[in-house]
Amino acid sequence: EVQLVESGGGLVQPGGSLRLSCATSGFTFGSYEMRWVRQTPGGGPEWLSTSTTGGRATYYAASVKGRFTISRDNAKNTLYLEMDNLKPEDTAVYYCNYRWMGNNYWGPGTQVTVSS
Repeated sequence: EVQLVESGGGLVQPGGSLRLSCATSGFTFGSYEMRWVRQTPGGGPEWLSTSTTGGRATYYAASVKGRFTISRDNAKNTLYLEMDNLKPEDTAVYYCNYRWMGNNYWGPGTQVTVSS
């Protein structure tokens, strides 16, 4: 059974940092692209970042480029998102995602709130 579980969210002041983790199981993590996506209340999902197989290449949305860093530890089957210089508009539920055979797999998400 595929499982993705995000953690590391919380309340942080503007300008602060958080590191999100996504622990996975049930598939060969190192063989798949992985993504971070966020969703705000009343808003649609926003793609943030992709890590290709093995982490050889990474891609970022313009809204987070230069502030967020995606990484992965294939030995631990875990995806990370280091978030620096957080802004109030980064407040959202953050999800990790992978796709297989046309299906999207998601974790339950972790809430990030940026507020003073």
